[in-house]
Amino acid sequence: MADVARREAPLCSEQFGSGTARGCRAAADGTLQWEAWGKRWWGFSGAFTAKPGERDGDGGVAPGTASPPLSRLLAVFLPQGFPDSVSPDYLPYQLWDSVQAFASSLSGSLATHAVLLGIGVGNAKASVSAATATWLVKDSTGMLGRIVFAWWMGSKMDCNAKQWRLFADILNDVAMFLEIVAPIFPLCFTVTVCISNLAKCIVGVAGGATRAALTMHQARRNNMADVSAKDGSQETLVGLAGLLVSLLMLPLVSDRPSLSLCCFFFLTALHIYANYRAVRALVIETLNEGRLWLVLKHFLQTQEVLGPTAANRMEPLWTGFWPSLFLSLGVPLHRLTSSVLELQQLVEGHREPYLLRWDQPRNQVQVVLSPMAGPETILRAATHGLLLGALRGDGALPEELDKLRNRVRAGPEKESWVIVKDTHHVLDKLFPKFLKGLQDAGWRTEKHQLEVDEWRATWLPCPEKKVL
Repeated sequence: MADVARREAPLCSEQFGSGTARGCRAAADGTLQWEAWGKRWWGFSGAFTAKPGERDGDGGVAPGTASPPLSRLLAVFLPQGFPDSVSPDYLPYQLWDSVQAFASSLSGSLATHAVLLGIGVGNAKASVSAATATWLVKDSTGMLGRIVFAWWMGSKMDCNAKQWRLFADILNDVAMFLEIVAPIFPLCFTVTVCISNLAKCIVGVAGGATRAALTMHQARRNNMADVSAKDGSQETLVGLAGLLVSLLMLPLVSDRPSLSLCCFFFLTALHIYANYRAVRALVIETLNEGRLWLVLKHFLQTQEVLGPTAANRMEPLWTGFWPSLFLSLGVPLHRLTSSVLELQQLVEGHREPYLLRWDQPRNQVQVVLSPMAGPETILRAATHGLLLGALRGDGALPEELDKLRNRVRAGPEKESWVIVKDTHHVLDKLFPKFLKGLQDAGWRTEKHQLEVDEWRATWLPCPEKKVL
């Protein structure tokens, strides 16, 4: 029995990516007999013999070539190693992203048709030089807008990539609407198309920046280049499909402005809906200010940490892409203090490599970071700031924090530094438990997506204490 079992057991096995493994047994003539790949893919049984010098023998082929036609086609458009080489939310995001790209392609065709009509294509009385001047002014306006917007908001889009992605696509719809209505107002045509192209250039910056941030999230095997390249292939395929449909659609609507507008509004509604579903499908495991606040608020109320899936589902998408007015990380020290007494009050009780000031009248928290502050310290500083914000709210809090909230409501606002000092002691007990809960729930705490400025400062533990 043991000999029979030993003969039946495979000598070795192999698998491609996350596919089903195939076994190998010894044939009577001493060669290796591999199971056919089709045994598990197509539901029939089969084996082949691997002859010396051959990789897969005569009866089977490698999984990359033996897969069904659909699998071969998908391999052209999906990253190598899919689905293990990408994040779990890759497929739903890409499906909805393809839908929105298709709708946007058709809308873009309608907008391009309107712009060409507006500059005089097909009109014998139109001036070539005037059309060229309009086009040059339109392009130059967009180029300048691209530079200014990248300088102004470029460093902030990593923190709220989902919100900026949605913002970019909605702005793109607004830009195309302006292009469609531009020929209706010929006196304002040049101004309208310049504003439209300016919006499209902003869309290009925001869309490209957020696409890069999302590619970093999706790539799980240091395969950003592959994920980005396959995303480009998917967009090209969708764009080609949109081009073919546009060739059929434009002759039907070109002489019917009302029908053209109806098609545009339908495609715009589809575009916005698909974008919302795509962005909502994302489950980002790093914390920005919005997700951190949701998780911290739930933790303070229930002593449990929300996982990435639940927090991302609750994250607001229509707001949050502007810089926070409540929490500022990495501010310069000279902004917070102008005297020795203020510096002493600021430093007192701070044992971590950050200083925190709470301006109660404005409800602003400003944090000075030390050069030694790493991701965990920044996460603690942000948690500290949001914790102070919770003291002004009405939600349930642990007993120690509830007492502090009562003091905040009863005490003078000028004693904010005393409250900050006391919250350090509370956070010493609370934050280690919160941090462990984050890690156990699946959050990646070794990095974050909090907005942090570049200012850093150093200070003595007890400045000027001898003088006082």
